[in-house]
Amino acid sequence: MAKRMARVLVVSWVCIGLSLAAEAPAAASTVAQGGAVRPLRIGIIGAGKIGGTLATLWVQAGHEVLVSSRHPAELQGLAQSLGPKARVGTPREAAVFGDVVLVSVPYGALPQIGRELAKELKGKVVLDTGNPYPQRDGEMALEARRKGTGVASAEFLPGVRLVRAFNAISHHALRSEAHRAGEAVGIPIAGDDAQALAVATRLVKDAGFDPVVVGPLGRAKTFDVGSPVYTQLLTARELRARLGL
Repeated sequence: MAKRMARVLVVSWVCIGLSLAAEAPAAASTVAQGGAVRPLRIGIIGAGKIGGTLATLWVQAGHEVLVSSRHPAELQGLAQSLGPKARVGTPREAAVFGDVVLVSVPYGALPQIGRELAKELKGKVVLDTGNPYPQRDGEMALEARRKGTGVASAEFLPGVRLVRAFNAISHHALRSEAHRAGEAVGIPIAGDDAQALAVATRLVKDAGFDPVVVGPLGRAKTFDVGSPVYTQLLTARELRARLGL
């Protein structure tokens, strides 16, 4: 009887594993035939200082990017400087293009993106870098800070596999500290989806930093604006110590 139960359990877990694998999106399937790690297609919504810098770092790591804004013609110079792995388009085109989508816009624009691109973003791994500033984003920023951005951003972007990442580093440091000698700068990330966190971890490493998984989205508040680790250039070891991880 015990042996039979063991066989049943094994078969059950195999079936569950096959089911999860079948449902996993393209971003989670980063290993190509032969064991090589395949490049990702990354849609970038908001090609400002953070988005533009990450586009550069990810192209250098071998990924394909589509950088977007509401005026894509203005981004042609950036795309040309990045070479054949970069193109430009609208935010909707970036959302469709990406295995992974980076949203790097003023925080006040997040609700509109969630409404307008809900269909295109549904089920995708989305990295959110924005920070709420009341002087720029108004009342919604105060509420987002009270809740914590992990919780607030998930409400603005329903249906996505959200990871908070690259919000606690300045664009100057993002550019100057990437792939630095010695211990890399730690980048805190938070998310509720294990596969999304795995993808974000890879992209943090590919950008030249050391990812530190802080926990679920509710824990993203620990590296929000005004937190003791916000914009501090800490190694992963130092970051974990500051956050009590």
